[in-house]
Amino acid sequence: MTQIPTQAPLHSPSSNERPEFGLIIVGDEILSGKRADKHMPKLIELLSARGLSLDWADYVGDSPERITRTLARAFESNSLVFSCGGIGATPDDHTRQCAGKALGADLVLHPQAEALIRERMQDTAKEQGVPYEPDRHDNIHRLNMGVFPVGASIIPNPYNKIPGFTCHGVGGGAVHFVPGFPVMAWPMMAWVLDTHYAHLFQREAWVEQSIVIYGSMEATITPLMQDLERDFEGIKVFSLPSVDHPEHGRHIELGVKGAPEKVAPAYAAMLAGLQPFGFKFGPELVRKN
Repeated sequence: MTQIPTQAPLHSPSSNERPEFGLIIVGDEILSGKRADKHMPKLIELLSARGLSLDWADYVGDSPERITRTLARAFESNSLVFSCGGIGATPDDHTRQCAGKALGADLVLHPQAEALIRERMQDTAKEQGVPYEPDRHDNIHRLNMGVFPVGASIIPNPYNKIPGFTCHGVGGGAVHFVPGFPVMAWPMMAWVLDTHYAHLFQREAWVEQSIVIYGSMEATITPLMQDLERDFEGIKVFSLPSVDHPEHGRHIELGVKGAPEKVAPAYAAMLAGLQPFGFKFGPELVRKN
């Protein structure tokens, strides 16, 4: 069995600023509505369980030009990005080639990937009770799934051994390429987080406290939101407007989030700042991790 070498963290623990986490979803089937994306909510779940959060997401169809432009932006950033889909060996799988173009790197058959793909083909032949024929045309073609940009490292796939891969960008970040199938992609994403980014995990407590406001426009409360973020360092202020909520109808959920000891005084100041407006208030909401 092919052994996966021990991996070192891809982001320096000495950095004081947390890098952004991004997601790229590739596939016409998502944009056409044939399939619903399940990767973004799962990645949010995986990140949240580790005290992290998703900062941005891009959706792109099976257009090599668009995929290349999207990946080029990711490689130029310092973001830590997961790219889901398009790494197979069929004519509509362009992601591997586009990664090479975005990096200006040649594509080569990765030796570890080749060994893992051959293992998978041998396993499949054994399961089917037929001899493994390494020189058969379709088996040779399957090796294309291990053709990555020069310098890539592999991401192990516990489902069927066909690996994903990681490439580093000039901006200091990395893009982690995994298949579009959730049964493969999700454990691979978890492996990347636990193997490379454990030093970024935030284990301290986090709280989000908010209140439902009726009869307000966002523009009215924007100055208050700006004052809160200025006066209370380390917290984030958010507003979530809704026009047709089944229970609360038209309303705004206004709140603050961050460490509990920082949220408490900021939330108290927010409530005090709302009083002069004479708004009608709904329930107060608290979410914790």
